[in-house]
Amino acid sequence: MHRFHFGKSSFSSGSGECVEVATNVAGVVAVRDSKRPDTGFVTTAGAWADFLAHLGKRPVT
Repeated sequence: MHRFHFGKSSFSSGSGECVEVATNVAGVVAVRDSKRPDTGFVTTAGAWADFLAHLGKRPVT
């Protein structure tokens, strides 16, 4: 089993409402809620990159 090393954005506040991401395992990205570190999901690095690219293209509302 892989040991993920999670981190969060430097823009995160101390309120505990953060998404944490681990990219230390080749080819995959793990994502979890900082309030529930025992849960989360793993996706491919390519799928994560596509998700982030899509976020940058969405209209501002």
